[in-house]
Amino acid sequence: MTSQSPDIRISADPPIRAPSSVPVDDAALPFEVGALDLRGRLTRLGPALDDILSKHDYPAAVGKLLGEAIVLTTLLGSSLKFDGRFILQTRTDGPVSFLIVDFQAPDRLRAYARYDAAQLKPGQDSGALLGKGHLAMTIDQGPDMSRYQGMVALEGGSLEDAAHEYFLRSEQIPTRVRIAVGEEWRGGGGGPKHRWRAGGMLLQFLPKAPERARQADLHHGDAPEGVATHAVVEDDAWVEGQSLISTVEDVELIDPDLSGERLLYRLFHERGVRVFSPQRLRAQCSCSREAVSSMLKSFAPADRADMVKDGKVVVTCEFCSSVYEFTPAEAGVE
Repeated sequence: MTSQSPDIRISADPPIRAPSSVPVDDAALPFEVGALDLRGRLTRLGPALDDILSKHDYPAAVGKLLGEAIVLTTLLGSSLKFDGRFILQTRTDGPVSFLIVDFQAPDRLRAYARYDAAQLKPGQDSGALLGKGHLAMTIDQGPDMSRYQGMVALEGGSLEDAAHEYFLRSEQIPTRVRIAVGEEWRGGGGGPKHRWRAGGMLLQFLPKAPERARQADLHHGDAPEGVATHAVVEDDAWVEGQSLISTVEDVELIDPDLSGERLLYRLFHERGVRVFSPQRLRAQCSCSREAVSSMLKSFAPADRADMVKDGKVVVTCEFCSSVYEFTPAEAGVE
């Protein structure tokens, strides 16, 4: 690359520096490992996650599962290049029958879980809490654009398993995901303080030659007995990438004292890793008194009348637990 001025030199090589030791919470950190044709994102969540989960009195297991869904949503939604929404939603027959995480680009998060406390049992993992049903991931590009939705069946596995199945079936991009959620207890004045933390990493193999990213065909289903299963030898670079991400431990993903850059350096320093500017994330619900008022006016008059209790209409936002009160006249009740 040449410069128009002889006194200015432009280098095509990216600047090299030591990984920052300063942890950055509530952010998605894009990165790439050029030597292996790998791209990915590392998410670390602290106060934003704690704010979302603390607004509801979730049992620990339910809070952990919803935290996993939030991490997965940030890993996928933070890649949007437009002002749209990425919505992750599950409907299942398990104790946690409904999950929804709404990511509004570029940085706003809100989430909610519906569960049956009577079905909760000690020791249930994510798969047992979800049960069987489906996971839907929706990209909403705005009112003038069509929505894109991908779905994958949930058969008692984790959200990590579902993400791998989704990319295999829908995107056909070799992908691996790691997710961790934990509760942090720290001592101090007034007794120990409880906070939620989470982290996740998404790694994808994106070589310039598409044939290098070929994967085995999906299961042949009801094919006659004896039909050979299609097999593809995985590219050595992707084999190495999968081996490296599999070494990431949960404690490394949620450690408040370990920066994201140092974690990436631990994994990929032999090959060289390039990080980009972190994308900040925040917990913020999109509800408002005006939005709730418009929603009430969309109901039939008889339905609005049935909402009047003790001389007022009370609406509670399921996402953030904000309470909005209206007089019958304000709610449009005649």
